[in-house]
Amino acid sequence: MALDKPYLDIPGTTVFDTDQAAKGYHLNQFAVSLMKAENRERFKADPEAYLDEWAMTGDQKQAVRDRDFNRMIELGGNIYFLAKIGATDGLNYVQIVSSMTENDADAHAEMMLNGGRPPDGNRYRHEWEHRSGGA
Repeated sequence: MALDKPYLDIPGTTVFDTDQAAKGYHLNQFAVSLMKAENRERFKADPEAYLDEWAMTGDQKQAVRDRDFNRMIELGGNIYFLAKIGATDGLNYVQIVSSMTENDADAHAEMMLNGGRPPDGNRYRHEWEHRSGGA
């Protein structure tokens, strides 16, 4: 019996639930491994060899290569774990999060200090599906 998950229809949000956790298990374990200095150095020295040690999907590995944090989240990544990847690249949290938006880090920080992004234009997924014919 499938669970009813009305929260999956929140505009602009991927909820990290048990299904996402299962999907992203290896991706998140990879990211957490970067907490150790020796693993960060190995990853920076030979990213492909280090990625090959992890049972991630090809899409997950490509998202890491691309540093596409939105895609990593879609593929089961937890932002708190994924931040370890950005930190390995020398990025702070504002830089990481702003890379997931249309803003640079300074504009993103300013927007957040001034009340955050307005909800104008946000749509529930079912509203977009209706508009585009079910896609």
